[in-house]
Amino acid sequence: MMEARTILGNVRAIAADFAAERGARQQRRALDPADFARLREAGFLLTSVPVAQGGVWESVARSTRPVCEVLRALAHGDSSVALVCAMHPAVLGFWLATPEVPAPDQAAWDAQRREVCQTAADGAWWGTITSEPGSGGDVAQTRAVARRDPDGAYRLSGQKHFGSGSGISAYMLTSAVPAGEAEPDWFYLPVAGAPWDGSTGMRLVAEWDGHGMLATQSHAFEFAEFPAVRFAWPGHWRAIQDAVSGLIGCLFTAVIVGIVETALDAAREQLARRREALRPYEQVEWARADLEGWLVQQAYEGMLRAVEAPGHAPGAVIRGKTAVAELAESALTRLCRVLGGGVYARHAPFGFWAQDVRALGFLRPPWGLAYDRLLDAAWGGDAP
Repeated sequence: MMEARTILGNVRAIAADFAAERGARQQRRALDPADFARLREAGFLLTSVPVAQGGVWESVARSTRPVCEVLRALAHGDSSVALVCAMHPAVLGFWLATPEVPAPDQAAWDAQRREVCQTAADGAWWGTITSEPGSGGDVAQTRAVARRDPDGAYRLSGQKHFGSGSGISAYMLTSAVPAGEAEPDWFYLPVAGAPWDGSTGMRLVAEWDGHGMLATQSHAFEFAEFPAVRFAWPGHWRAIQDAVSGLIGCLFTAVIVGIVETALDAAREQLARRREALRPYEQVEWARADLEGWLVQQAYEGMLRAVEAPGHAPGAVIRGKTAVAELAESALTRLCRVLGGGVYARHAPFGFWAQDVRALGFLRPPWGLAYDRLLDAAWGGDAP
């Protein structure tokens, strides 16, 4: 059985290879399946498989840090690949973070949990396509509908976007309102091999053309009566989401931390060659960018410690994630100011990194929801 430290070492080696190709990779508009085959062989998929099933996952408290460190290392090489990879443990975390549910659903939940984790052990990638146009990232605002057939199977209809890893992921997490019910619930879609022409209910609406994370293939789709599997603990979407929110916040943040570290190292190397010629303004901006990079690392460490602590408060994770999002944008902007107009050239990595780090503020929860939760915490609704 592969250990977590072995997976980390394997991924570090892959990230170094990716970094050597950074110029070409940053301009890609599509993912390369060969990259994900390498990461599969490196053991990455086992980060979301319980130890009992041959993986390295133990619990949120014990496994969040090692999984995040793998993603942090991968981000040193390729931002887009790292973000897509982060979706895999984030999605399977919806089951992993809730090992026990009240009776009478425990048996069905256990069976589904084992089944979905086994797909990862067998080599399947998981992704998410939860977001919808006009929802503001709020799952409660979903307009997708899941209709139940007489045989008990569900079919989902609705528009979805930001399906990161489309074409790579074999399964996609999503949400919809079950027909006849008032509240949304969680579902997953078996999308492996499904054509995107609408012939089986999955139609490509728009390919990803983002300003950042260029190659994540975060496409938009319209689903019409597409097969879906409902979570085996029906009617408890919010409890499932709350249990996994700390893990997800740390996973996405780890990617951005890795990008910031790489950008600072690259800038330090460039600026060292003309250190004595830096103007006062450039010296101050560099010092402040370096300081913000240090604060990013401290916030990230604080998030991990919060998740590792007994009965951790979700407010600590959302505070850390929001702080890192703001600090990362600021630090990369300062680096671009110091380095000058050359960062606009496509052969320079800094313009790409400056856009990539902005993704953290747009990911779940996006800015609006994040500040709703921060306000609750500020009023004492959640301990630091």
